[in-house]
Amino acid sequence: MDTTDPNIIFDEQGVCNHCYHYDNYYAKIWLKEAQGEAALQSIWNQIKDYGKGKEYDCILGLSGGIDSSYLLYLSWKAGLRVLAVHVDAGWNSEIAVHNIQALCSQLQVDLVTHVIDWQEMQQLQRAFLRSRVINQDIPQDHAFFASLYKYAVKNKIKYVLNGANISSESILPDSWRGYFAIDSIHIKDIFKKNCNKGEQLKKFPLLHLVKHVIYFPHIKKMKVITPLNFIDYNKIKASEELATKFGFRDPGEKHYESRFTRFHQRYNLYEKFGIDERKAHYSSMILAGHMTREEALLRLEKPPYNNAAERRQDVNFICNKLNFAPEEFEAIMALPNGRHEDYKSSQVWFSKMIPVLTKMKKAVLPSCK
Repeated sequence: MDTTDPNIIFDEQGVCNHCYHYDNYYAKIWLKEAQGEAALQSIWNQIKDYGKGKEYDCILGLSGGIDSSYLLYLSWKAGLRVLAVHVDAGWNSEIAVHNIQALCSQLQVDLVTHVIDWQEMQQLQRAFLRSRVINQDIPQDHAFFASLYKYAVKNKIKYVLNGANISSESILPDSWRGYFAIDSIHIKDIFKKNCNKGEQLKKFPLLHLVKHVIYFPHIKKMKVITPLNFIDYNKIKASEELATKFGFRDPGEKHYESRFTRFHQRYNLYEKFGIDERKAHYSSMILAGHMTREEALLRLEKPPYNNAAERRQDVNFICNKLNFAPEEFEAIMALPNGRHEDYKSSQVWFSKMIPVLTKMKKAVLPSCK
């Protein structure tokens, strides 16, 4: 990590605040070996007990990436009856489709694929690009969360398995996040101020932050479980194991199973905002002991795009997919960066509720991924 995170702090030995936070917090809550195995087995038993007499024990959002794919395999090995939900927001890579089909068919797991209305998704993502805010993944992420919880409620499923993990996600600066995805007020305001005349969001699954942090965990008693934090999860080894057993294909960098997220990280963040998100992912893996600092620095010597032709291909794909004229796209990219703070949000309400939610200890706090 470096000063592309404007809030980073280094001590006299050159150790940054992210490393200290890992040592003082994440390293203590990441359970491994016998302790983690016992805790995870207890969780599996709770989920199975709750699922007795029901069609499914739990639900899992499956993207086709390493984390959710390995989580599906892990839960299957534990004997859970999982409902896998894939939300197709129009950006699936061929690799993602292959991985989802390979795992679900070979594990014989029930899969629901929910397709987001492409016209509205296209309109919303055009509006976000015009807003020039840093978190361009909000439309996709929001659709994923909203749809997943819809199916959980519909099927009366209490337990939601989540692939979030300390191993590769312990570092992600707040200054790089911009704003979290679960806030329909924020989404609607960005859309209203940047959409074309006459465009509306009638079918897009919108989820209010209040519903996410109060209704689901406290009224419906839903619980989000992160099983990868109870094992010594190593995404490199996980990818190799999945490849051997199921023919899994590694998407490359984190979240590259989505064509849009791949563009967002390689082009939008890197070129427009000066952020190389690989630094956060690699740093997390270094702290977890799954990558050396020397290996990370060697990888970072290469830019996200291998060559100009690959970059041009990516930009052309986005322009065609979102129905942008190349001139309009380039004009947007040339404008100053936008700010999430310039749009309506539930941030003030949420900030006031944090002490209450923390005290309740059951809140499903929002995240970017």
